Amino acid sequence: MPPISRLAAATAVAVLAGTLIGTPAHAAVTRVRQGSSTDVGRAAWSGPAYTMNGSGAVVTATMTKAIDAIRGGSGSIDVAVLAGSAPTSGSKTPECDTIIGLAGVNSCTTLTLTSNNDGNNTQVNTDVRNAEFVYFAGGDQCRYANWKGTSLRASVQSVVAKGGGVGGGSAGHHINSDVVYDACTGSVLSSEALADPYDRYISFTSGMFEWPNYANTINDSHFVARDRMGRLMSFVARSIKDGLVSGGSAWGVGVEEGASLFIDSAGRATLTGPSAYIVLGDHQPERAVAGQSLSFSNFKIWKLAGGQTYDFANRPTCGYYLRSVTNGVAEANLYNGTPLTSCPPPGGGGGAGYAEAEPNDSRTAANSIASLTYPATVTGTMGTSTDRDYFATTLASGQTITVNCAIPSAYDADLYLLSSSGSTLVRSVNDGAGADESLTYTRTATGSTTVYVELEAYSGSGSAAYSCTVAK
Repeated sequence: MPPISRLAAATAVAVLAGTLIGTPAHAAVTRVRQGSSTDVGRAAWSGPAYTMNGSGAVVTATMTKAIDAIRGGSGSIDVAVLAGSAPTSGSKTPECDTIIGLAGVNSCTTLTLTSNNDGNNTQVNTDVRNAEFVYFAGGDQCRYANWKGTSLRASVQSVVAKGGGVGGGSAGHHINSDVVYDACTGSVLSSEALADPYDRYISFTSGMFEWPNYANTINDSHFVARDRMGRLMSFVARSIKDGLVSGGSAWGVGVEEGASLFIDSAGRATLTGPSAYIVLGDHQPERAVAGQSLSFSNFKIWKLAGGQTYDFANRPTCGYYLRSVTNGVAEANLYNGTPLTSCPPPGGGGGAGYAEAEPNDSRTAANSIASLTYPATVTGTMGTSTDRDYFATTLASGQTITVNCAIPSAYDADLYLLSSSGSTLVRSVNDGAGADESLTYTRTATGSTTVYVELEAYSGSGSAAYSCTVAK
């Protein structure tokens, strides 16, 4: 009898551990099922529920909450763990080793997919669709992002749609946000991302998953331990500048190692573990340009400690502290701050920001920003190719006004400062979609007068927001 080949020997060993799915032409999917060999059957489930972990390991407290929420306190569920590669040491099924021991778990199946096309594997998709919870293991989120074009994406979505849940840790946390930092070109440091928000190591995947109540988010992991606040700020700024989010705002969700957010079906997140941070950018960056350092004023940051909550369905307008980035340098003490408990009313009225209120298409219909505290941030959109937005303020004798506008790449807009009679005092008309505009004017005449900041659509339009910093 001829000696057994090395490939056949390797296959025989793998089969003893579980099931190999594939052909000898390439590395096969490895399938290892623990617990019952038969899936549970049930007409309805009580989720969705999510776990967002700062590191790869399963956090039993939040996993237990998700299991109980999905099964409604009775019965049991099946879990599928998706991995892009097998662990290099120890158990090959570390997530299922923990999950299978939890109450309410009927089975846990580890599926290790080693090529992008494995997302079309029939057995893999059957296992996922029969599960009530899908857990993405730590590892390489680029591998997960590459499954976007396969059947596996829809299979995972079907689990949530039927009232199940999803979660993951580290790379598995990244893949579950609305905008995914996919790390397909490499991993970026905070210092690199602040120095250039278009650094070659920053790349995104959007449209992978869009979970209810979790829109316009971008996740990050190992957050404090690896000092990732700066890079998450850059990710948020890029998401807004590039129009990857809707409404001109993006929420970064940074979770520390060992911590986990459990998010229930109503969108309410509760933290287990040391800390998590919600980082909101709600205006266009003052500067986010390839090859230049980031400038972004007043990120709103919520810090969560163990047991604290954040409502993603009804996102809060208070309880944050503010931090800015100027010329690539972030303010000190990024991870702690005194929360703001008294917030300005929407649309200005004494605050440091104003979102345009249409119609404001003429001087007579101008939005008044005279009562704002300066420097102030004014945001709006060029909703049509003929849109004009007017903002009125006052200027005293000898006073200088400076306006810097970050224009999104969706359109070309020009900036004017007009006198009380409508004549042009100064203008900025740089060519090209996404070209930023800025102007400065000093009043030399006596007395105080009304002046108008005007943004005018020159070419194109869109829902992406511009952001103008007005200083006096």
